Amino acid sequence: MAELVFVGCYTGEAGNGTGITTFTRSPSGELREIGSLSLESPSWLTRHPSLPVLYAANETSSGAVTALSMSSSGDLSILGTAETGGAHPCHLAVTPDGRFLLCANYTGGSLAVFALSPSGEVGSRTALVQHTGSGPRADRQEAAHVHMAVPGQGMVSAVDLGTDEIRSYTLTSSGALEPLAVSALPPGTGPRQLVRRPGTDLAYVVGELAGTLLTVRETSPGAFSVVSSTASTFTEPSVPNLVAHLELSDSRLYVSNRGPDCVTEFALDETAAVADQPCGANPRHFALVDGTCYVAAQSEDAITAFTLTASGEAELRYHPTGSPTFVLPVSLP
Repeated sequence: MAELVFVGCYTGEAGNGTGITTFTRSPSGELREIGSLSLESPSWLTRHPSLPVLYAANETSSGAVTALSMSSSGDLSILGTAETGGAHPCHLAVTPDGRFLLCANYTGGSLAVFALSPSGEVGSRTALVQHTGSGPRADRQEAAHVHMAVPGQGMVSAVDLGTDEIRSYTLTSSGALEPLAVSALPPGTGPRQLVRRPGTDLAYVVGELAGTLLTVRETSPGAFSVVSSTASTFTEPSVPNLVAHLELSDSRLYVSNRGPDCVTEFALDETAAVADQPCGANPRHFALVDGTCYVAAQSEDAITAFTLTASGEAELRYHPTGSPTFVLPVSLP
């Protein structure tokens, strides 16, 4: 079985990456670059649930999504692109049945849905919902900024950093979006990501602007109420912090913090911080694989890697690549 890691990045004026870089991953967790594909700012990557197809969000002012086929050796080739209907798409997700691709347009402040063909190609855009509103942070919340689209059972929850809301929609069989629920979060939170805890009615939200980790309860499908809030890192509040990625793994939560430049581990049941692990400058997305954390340290121009330990003092390993933003591990037969 081939263990690969695909890395998306910022290119051009946004960064010094080249597109998607492909690494092999050894049993010891080391990465070795084996190829790259030129692509404009593929800042977020996601995989089709059953097909050898990847999707990349081209985070540009025009806004596009690119579908890519993946060979048995991990080589990528472009299947096609589609306009997202909004500027700077920053998050993608495929519904579990593989029928639709969801896209969060950050600057555009909108949520888009695309039909996927049986072969995984991006078809027509079936829905585009424009959010409106603002928040108390004039520099970052002057308008709606959809940062994540989370598929649920027959619905989609859109996390809006600009309006401090989670807006949920029913996703119809034809790919249309119908309003379902609007959940307000504390003003100035700047919510970035939402992750549900399987088997419970709980979920977790990271507040990019407030530097917080919120525990929320899904009181009815797509409607959330805040249960508790805690700081997203041990670091003193005087250190500016922009929270980035949230990952749930077994009985632990992990959060990347830009400014403190660390990944913070939380005990899930207590929602209490356990340890901060330094991880390189400006950590964005990260992935956990076989006890190793791989971090897209954007300003470090490297994927950094460390072994998960109880003390949070693991040795940091560096794998150079330009302006990385996303890490996607893939196992191929």
